[in-house]
Amino acid sequence: MADESSARGSHPGGIPAATGRRGRPPGRGRRALTIAAWSTAGLVLLGGAGLGYIYVQLDGNLKGIDINAALGTDRPDDVDDGSMDILLMGSDSREGANAEYGDDDGTSRSDTAMILHVHKGHTEASVVSIPRDTMVSRPACKKTDGKGISPAVKRTMFNESYQVGGPACAVKTVEKMSGIRMDHYLEVDFSGFKKLVNELGGVPVTTSQAIKDKESRLSLTPGTHTLNGEQALGLVRTRHAVGDGSDLGRIKLQQAFMKALIDQVKDIDLFGSPGKLYGLADTATRTVTTDSELASVNKLLDFSKGLKDIGSDDLRMVTLPVAYDKADPNRVVPLDNQAREVWDALRHDRAVPASATKGTASDRADTSEVLTG
Repeated sequence: MADESSARGSHPGGIPAATGRRGRPPGRGRRALTIAAWSTAGLVLLGGAGLGYIYVQLDGNLKGIDINAALGTDRPDDVDDGSMDILLMGSDSREGANAEYGDDDGTSRSDTAMILHVHKGHTEASVVSIPRDTMVSRPACKKTDGKGISPAVKRTMFNESYQVGGPACAVKTVEKMSGIRMDHYLEVDFSGFKKLVNELGGVPVTTSQAIKDKESRLSLTPGTHTLNGEQALGLVRTRHAVGDGSDLGRIKLQQAFMKALIDQVKDIDLFGSPGKLYGLADTATRTVTTDSELASVNKLLDFSKGLKDIGSDDLRMVTLPVAYDKADPNRVVPLDNQAREVWDALRHDRAVPASATKGTASDRADTSEVLTG
């Protein structure tokens, strides 16, 4: 799956869209957050079809951003092949309930970013994570404070796009680097992630070793645990307690947890528990920020129904192929040829070939043995 890098450095030890709509098959309607947070926001609403009488209340919870209006026509072509691409992001804002995770400096960054590519037929999906400290070329973007345009820059960290221009700039940057138009946008923050996990009743995982990280507030013994929201957030944030201490090594934990979370969503009986169903729907709609085309319960339900046949075994997860930056070992840079293989695969609705990620920095940072179930 994915990969994730902290602004404090990728190297071990810290060494120095929004929204074109694609055709669907007939009848288908400053730390890291796991990509599961974003996927869950749609998945927990699958049971919401029985909640028609409170649609209006839930609609009022949703926040939408008109990415189309913000970006205009300077975007990749909208390919109508039955597949779908969604930019999923986690925000590291320290405002409000997120203040306990650090000082609020008045800005937000993309804590984690991934592209979810739903393949034609909507029974399989590929996930490509973009490390937050990947050095990229950012296009000119409207500033989030409304004070003009931030000019294009040839070399900056990926998460600076969100900080400068919010979701629209993040989508614009992803589309520029990938050449792929994003059909939708979903975002979740720290507190929202915790609430979703708690509403699910926790998520079972099995650890093969002790995980103790004061910085991420996590302490687990080897064995099986049902993680609450705080513990789950600690798990997907931890990097010092596993592997070589790098942010890239943390990604395998996030991959495993995402699958466990999706399995938990599918395992619980939403229809058998109206209270849990409403709690999940209410939390999900309060938690997510979407593009304007998804900013209603009916539209979000239709979107999530398009994912209903995709289980944890149907997800192919990779990280954008990167290497440590020779100019700054606290940053990573895309490996052009291998990155092109990734984007070409998604553009042509194919699985990402193993050759695209083999031998990359994230490929070498493997902590997959830490979570065994």
